[in-house]
Amino acid sequence: MAAAASLRQTKMTILLSLNAAAILIAGVLIAGAIWLNGGLDFRVVAERSDEIDGEVSESQMIGAESNSNTELTEAKKAYITSVRTNDGIDSSPVPDGELWAGDSIFIYQTANVDICVGGDLTNLGDMYWQTSNADVISGFYPTARTWLGYSSDTCRFPLIAGVGKTTITAGTYDGARRDSIDVYVLEVPTEKWKYEVLSLVNQERVRNGLEKLVWGDACASAAEVRAEEIVELYSHTRPDGSSWDTACVEPSGFSTYVEGENLVVGNSAVSPETVVAAWMNSEKHRENILNPDFTKLAVGFYFDPGTKYQTHWSQYFSNF
Repeated sequence: MAAAASLRQTKMTILLSLNAAAILIAGVLIAGAIWLNGGLDFRVVAERSDEIDGEVSESQMIGAESNSNTELTEAKKAYITSVRTNDGIDSSPVPDGELWAGDSIFIYQTANVDICVGGDLTNLGDMYWQTSNADVISGFYPTARTWLGYSSDTCRFPLIAGVGKTTITAGTYDGARRDSIDVYVLEVPTEKWKYEVLSLVNQERVRNGLEKLVWGDACASAAEVRAEEIVELYSHTRPDGSSWDTACVEPSGFSTYVEGENLVVGNSAVSPETVVAAWMNSEKHRENILNPDFTKLAVGFYFDPGTKYQTHWSQYFSNF
């Protein structure tokens, strides 16, 4: 019995020794890996945070309408490549091992830009993107909005949850680059943006030899109502079944009334520049913008992050 107990103890001692040796070897290997890669936190990411559920949809556009009863046609997609901006991302050379030359960027709650790495970095391969404040940016689509001119190789479309500050940390899985940048998400300047649309429309009209439009006070409330109504029914027919042109009551004293409406929703219409570019890339909408019979323009804009398309725009053209 004593001999059997001694044999079991010997076997246990051998096993413990083998386990200790394995642990020692593993520790040496891990230490070597940390030393070679400049620190474990630089090399290893606990989990991917650059993927979220859902799809990245383009803008949704229906044909333009005017009171000449023009037949509606399906609008072509507005892939916008001329309006890409980096909104404060420094384009100067990025230091070795980093992803941005600057330390902060500002974007609006409509996600008016994708978040891109700085400079002329390319061929970064697979990357992770993480956010420190999910109440501001809760995640990233694992792609970018190409119709706004962004590349999935260097940009991510952020899922914005609210206004405020968050810190974005991104890096390549090979450990070659890792960096952080502060992102400030701002409230949408609704009134300012509506007048910016008028200004951009007038630039297009002057470019085409037409008179500028002035703000359409008579239909300003109607334009705002229409921007809110298309949340419920995205159509030139109003939710109550009436025509779009019942939203603005024509004043007396006019022998001829001319009116037109442009609508657009979705995430390619996330700023004045993108929404005007979208309309200008659609034949029927462009016809309204460049119609010489119009003299007034009212713009409606309704942003609600809790709705399907979030951004909703209307243009109400008239000659009164």
